[in-house]
Amino acid sequence: MRTLEIVHHTRYDYSAPVVLGEYRLMFRPRDSHDLRLLRTGLAIEPTASVRWIHDPFGNSIAIASFEHETRSLELTSTIRLEHFALPLELPPIEEYARMLPFSYLAEEAPDLARYVERHYPDANAMVSSWTKQFLEGEGGAETFAALTRMCKGIQEGLKYSLRFEPGTQPPAVTLETGTGTCRDYALLMMEGVRALGLAARFVTGYLYDPALDGADDCPAYPHAWIEVYLPGAGWVEFDPTNGIIGTERLIRVGVGRDPDQAMPIKGSFTGAADVVVTATVDVQVRTLGKPQPAAAEAVPPAAAPAAGTGA
Repeated sequence: MRTLEIVHHTRYDYSAPVVLGEYRLMFRPRDSHDLRLLRTGLAIEPTASVRWIHDPFGNSIAIASFEHETRSLELTSTIRLEHFALPLELPPIEEYARMLPFSYLAEEAPDLARYVERHYPDANAMVSSWTKQFLEGEGGAETFAALTRMCKGIQEGLKYSLRFEPGTQPPAVTLETGTGTCRDYALLMMEGVRALGLAARFVTGYLYDPALDGADDCPAYPHAWIEVYLPGAGWVEFDPTNGIIGTERLIRVGVGRDPDQAMPIKGSFTGAADVVVTATVDVQVRTLGKPQPAAAEAVPPAAAPAAGTGA
């Protein structure tokens, strides 16, 4: 377990006065068995009226409203949390779900249906065809092995590239160009997983490198990855940007069915047509106290015990 303090600072500068619309801010993580929130703070300049809601996914959202014109917007989120170590093994996947394809049980299927549903057009079955390669090789159609190959295949086969266009590019575009950001990679894998009939959701948060803690370089970055629902194991994290599965380096903040539903900052402004906006983002993380040992990355789950036997 690590006690972490994360300071996320974002500043927007406008070349002329603008009127800010509502901003939806997703900075506050939700408490869970692997993450305990200890303290939060949110500073906004210019002064804003803030109200808090829970969205349909249970994410904690701050909605900021502004009254006056401004030439800048500063958002500083400070959170302190306990991030618990992952087990050396993922919980066992149910026997019926260990090989692809499989169907979710009747009591889970209705709640997972929208997470299984494809959300983006797939012209000429480009994404579906790309996905089939990960059912080959060692482990064949074994569920966890196929997902691991897909996760690592994206990391090894595509080129990470920053984009300045807003939004997340469609999965087919990521395949065509062979490049993308972490959000593009996550969306591609999410749609690939759904093509296999599995439930997947988009995750926003931070990528934290404990090795850089205390160094001059920033040890954390805004990041995106996915979770796949595996019966018996629950929602399992896959980070295709770095080719890692279930690691303590991922600090979850919010989730959604689609990238647009899991954005750290979402808002608008009204101003002259030629207003130029510049943005700066800085994330700093420090460990408070001595961390307890943790697994670097989750390993494949053990077989589930047969019915009627002990664990």
